[in-house]
Amino acid sequence: MTIPPPSDPAAVAVELERLRGTMETGFARVDGSLALLVQRGDQTDRAMADHEKRLDALERARWPLPSLAALVGVIGLALTLWQLSRN
Repeated sequence: MTIPPPSDPAAVAVELERLRGTMETGFARVDGSLALLVQRGDQTDRAMADHEKRLDALERARWPLPSLAALVGVIGLALTLWQLSRN
């Protein structure tokens, strides 16, 4: 397919202006899509930071449980030995 040579310089200018408008519209759409992706990325970063804080809080609140269980076990053993020694 061949493009016929332009016969009128004004027609070329009009076609170039139309092409420019199409390109500007496409770039605006791409810029909008990129801005939306950046916004979603920021929201994801904030959600990850929030989840990280909550997980840290749960881990800090959880650490005494195994220690308390071990302490209760040792106290139970001590009481058992004490009761056995009294008989």
